[in-house]
Amino acid sequence: MDHSAKFYDKIYFLYPLIDIFLRPQKQKFFTYITNHPPGLLLEIGVGNGAHFRYYREHHVIGIDTSINMLARARKHASNNIQIVHMNGEELLFPDQSFDYVTLSHVIAVVKHPEKLMIEVLRVLKPGGRVFILNHFTPDNLLGKIDHLFARVSKLLYFRSSFQMCNLSMDRFQLLSETNAGLFSYFKILTYEKKI
Repeated sequence: MDHSAKFYDKIYFLYPLIDIFLRPQKQKFFTYITNHPPGLLLEIGVGNGAHFRYYREHHVIGIDTSINMLARARKHASNNIQIVHMNGEELLFPDQSFDYVTLSHVIAVVKHPEKLMIEVLRVLKPGGRVFILNHFTPDNLLGKIDHLFARVSKLLYFRSSFQMCNLSMDRFQLLSETNAGLFSYFKILTYEKKI
């Protein structure tokens, strides 16, 4: 178990408080996902699973590195949701297994986001879509705060300063970018795997 998983295992009981702050963005995000046709969906970093009620039509495999988070998530899982202990940077699924992959506030907390996206690309079917909800450091006062907070954020196992341009996304096509609140600081990005 890596340091990040141990950290989230320790703070899992605080996650409902964090979730209050993230709930409006997550509601918009998961409502957007459920408007897409049914398919096999991989959610990387399910957290406590409080949002599972939005998944009605999709068959979902949800993974996380935190055992304590997964124990909470299992309490919210319905028949169409399978919970698995797994690291998103080392997925154990065959190539081209999924129609969709979701990353809700995950891409800036994993140790190697580039490696994560390589794995996402591998397990997505051609034409499959990845949905990302995350904060993105803007070029304004909020961006300066992100940079100032960078050292502290490392202790909390996330990157306060984060931009998608730091990742190689040439095998994906950006389909949409939607603001998810707070001065465009949080965004919903939809990418499609190029055929």
